[in-house]
Amino acid sequence: DIDLNSCAEIVLKADPDRFAAVMAAPVALRTVLFPMHAMAIEVARAPWMTQESMIAEMRLQWWRDALEEIASGGKVRRHEVVTPLSKALPPEAAKLLDGFVEVRRWDIYKEPFEDADHLRDYLTQTGGTFYRAIALAFGEDGDAAADFGFAVAVSNWLMAVAELESRGRVPLLDGRPEGVKALAQDGLKALHKARGQGISRRLGRAFLSGWQAEKLLLQAVEMPTRVAEGSLGLSEFSKKHSLLWASTTGRI
Repeated sequence: DIDLNSCAEIVLKADPDRFAAVMAAPVALRTVLFPMHAMAIEVARAPWMTQESMIAEMRLQWWRDALEEIASGGKVRRHEVVTPLSKALPPEAAKLLDGFVEVRRWDIYKEPFEDADHLRDYLTQTGGTFYRAIALAFGEDGDAAADFGFAVAVSNWLMAVAELESRGRVPLLDGRPEGVKALAQDGLKALHKARGQGISRRLGRAFLSGWQAEKLLLQAVEMPTRVAEGSLGLSEFSKKHSLLWASTTGRI
């Protein structure tokens, strides 16, 4: 499938770890996972492709319009990511993803988050909503997917802090070690809550892109200064070993 290959190429070029995670999932799941992750990458990239805020706003609106077409069940625009996405997503998942795109408007501007609720909403939409949409695509739903996604979003966010600060953004409300530790602990609580509610083996394999979350969050709790330094991360050996274990067991 040409479109699916294009989605895979987008993921590979932008995020080799995410590509490895999708490739570690069963083949049958990849027709959903590659379009979803390609869409996520394109949406995340949109605010950073131009210095013109109006153009960035238009890029995000383009994705909101495309998702609305999928949600409405009508004719969907031809696009290498949108076309396979329309085959993978049920209408309710596409509707849900509007918030996933809309919240990325924060990335366009340089104002800090207003308060803790604003940051939490950003992480909930970029992570929780994304994984809930994947669950819906596989006929499952529930808070476990959203909680898991929030945990992944926190770990990804902490990984991105140094880069965001270098670009003049203010990604944290409290950048002190204790503030970083508290945010990482919030992520761990959400992860444990998700596991307590139960994630099916099938969804565990669909959620492999979050396989590093727990170790990264624990690292941030134990060594919060690594977040500002930009040195948070796992060794290649640790990545490969833990991904193999997660893909084999379906436990994430």
